[in-house]
Amino acid sequence: MNKADKVSFAIKTLEECYPTIPIPLDHKDPYTLLIAVLLSAQSTDVRVNQITPLLFKIADNPYDMIKLSVEEIRDIIKPVGLSPMKAKGIFGLSKMLVENHDGIVPKSIEVLETFPAVGHKTASVVVSQAFGIPAFPVDTHIHRLMYRWNLTNGKNVVQTEKDAKRLFPKEIWNDLHLQIIWYGREYSPARGWNLDKDIITKTIGRKTIINEYYKLKKS
Repeated sequence: MNKADKVSFAIKTLEECYPTIPIPLDHKDPYTLLIAVLLSAQSTDVRVNQITPLLFKIADNPYDMIKLSVEEIRDIIKPVGLSPMKAKGIFGLSKMLVENHDGIVPKSIEVLETFPAVGHKTASVVVSQAFGIPAFPVDTHIHRLMYRWNLTNGKNVVQTEKDAKRLFPKEIWNDLHLQIIWYGREYSPARGWNLDKDIITKTIGRKTIINEYYKLKKS
């Protein structure tokens, strides 16, 4: 199976597994999505979805958010972890939105990356999910699976994103990156992995990983 066949197999299988794709983070507009994605760093979507209703009940737009102090924001979001940095980021980006963008979230990855606590992945998620602009945000699941599937060398997420964009059609990037995330969580996790249930890796995966898996399983 050549690389093009592997890519086609992965796309076909993901479409069969996830014909409808749930959005992991609850939100109602680009601003609440931006805040939710920022909060999700080194946390879980479940935890973030438990905390954002509490925050958004008080402030679901940048104008109301900057009425709060950084300490007040931190007290609300503390359960998601990294609350000092995230609280400063939420206040800082909200202030920038009000002062420089009329409270409207920009549709540009490059502009979003200039905001406090907003990295490339966060910006990519916002433009893809909020505005439908093709992007390929790479999280730990996508990075892991692209390596397991022998579609990238696994050196870093920057290279993984470049390889994903090169291999997969641009028109499916926004759906595909979510499908890979859900597949990674359900069938190809970092821990408790059962290769026999992971049909994509078992079919197109890196032989060294497959061999090592069964070797460890026998020991």
